[in-house]
Amino acid sequence: MIDRRALMGVALSAAAAPVAAQSAASPGAAPSWPPREVWPLWPGPPPGATATVPTPSLTVHGPPERRELWQTGVAVPTLNLFRPARPNGAAILCLPGGSYRILSVTNEGRDAADRFTALGFTVAVLSYRLPDEGWANRADVPLQDAQRALRLLRARAGELLIDPARIGVLGFSAGGHLAASLAVSHAEPVYAPVDAADALAARPAFAALLYPVISLRPPLAHGESRDRLLGPAPSEALIDRRSPARRVDAATPPTFLAHAIDDATVPVDNTLEMLAALRAKAIPAEAHLFQQGGHGFGLHAPSALPAARWPDLAAAWIARVLAA
Repeated sequence: MIDRRALMGVALSAAAAPVAAQSAASPGAAPSWPPREVWPLWPGPPPGATATVPTPSLTVHGPPERRELWQTGVAVPTLNLFRPARPNGAAILCLPGGSYRILSVTNEGRDAADRFTALGFTVAVLSYRLPDEGWANRADVPLQDAQRALRLLRARAGELLIDPARIGVLGFSAGGHLAASLAVSHAEPVYAPVDAADALAARPAFAALLYPVISLRPPLAHGESRDRLLGPAPSEALIDRRSPARRVDAATPPTFLAHAIDDATVPVDNTLEMLAALRAKAIPAEAHLFQQGGHGFGLHAPSALPAARWPDLAAAWIARVLAA
C-alpha cells in the first residue's frame, strides 16, 4: 500500500530541486523561487489527495528581457511570504494566474509582492494546486487552498504583524477567477476542518481582480481555464457554482477590477459582468478599463501605458476601503 504522507514528503523535497537547477543553468535570468520564508498550507496531505502525486516543476519562459518562472506539479501547496521593511498592518494573499495549467510565479507572484511590500503590505503568494493534476473534486481544489490560506494568515496574524481584519486577496487571470471565487464563496464548505485555523472566517477584507476569468460560459469563457477547473462536460449546476458573478451577495467584499480592452485572451466583458453583478448587490466596487495592455501584463506593462499604473490605483483604493 502506498503511503501518501511519505509521497508528500518526497514531493516537497523535489519541489525545491528545480529552483536550484534553473538558478545554476541561467543565473540572473529569472528571480529565484521560492522565497526564504515558506509555510506549508496543510498539516498533512491536502484534501482530495490520491496515491498519485504530481511531479513538481519550475521552468523558465519568455525572451531574455522578460524571463518568467512557471510552476506546475504543486504537490504541496504553500504560502510564500514577503515581509515589508515598514509594515502597514495589512496583508495581501496573491494568487498568480496561468489558465489553471501553470502558476506565473514571477510576473504575477514575486514581482507583485515586491511592488506591494514596498508600499508596506505583507504579501503571501499562494502556490495553489492545479485542479487537473490528479486531485479528487477538482472543481473545489483551488478554492480549498485559497480558503485555507486566508484562514492560516488570519490565525498567524500576530507573528506577521498584521491585523486579521485587514487581509485581502489579489488575483490575476485564472488567479483572478480564484480570487473572485474566494470573495463570493468564502463560506462555502469545500473541505473538512483540519485544525483550529479552520474555525476562522475565510472572507477577505477586499478583492482586487486583474484581467480576471469570470464567465465560464461561451462566448466569454476562457476555455482552457474552464476545462482544467471543471473537467469535461460539466453540469449546468457546477458551471453556475463556479461562476463568481452569479454568486455575488451581501457578504461579498469591496472589489477592485482592472482589465485591458484589447485583451484577446480573456475578454474585458468578464470584468464588466463582474462589475454589473457587484453593482446589482450594492457592493462597493472600482473598475479601471485600459485601452491597451493585452492579457497578462501584471507588473510588466510598458511604463508609457496607463495600465502600468494599476498597482498605485489599487493601493489607493485599498487604503480607502480599509479606512472606511
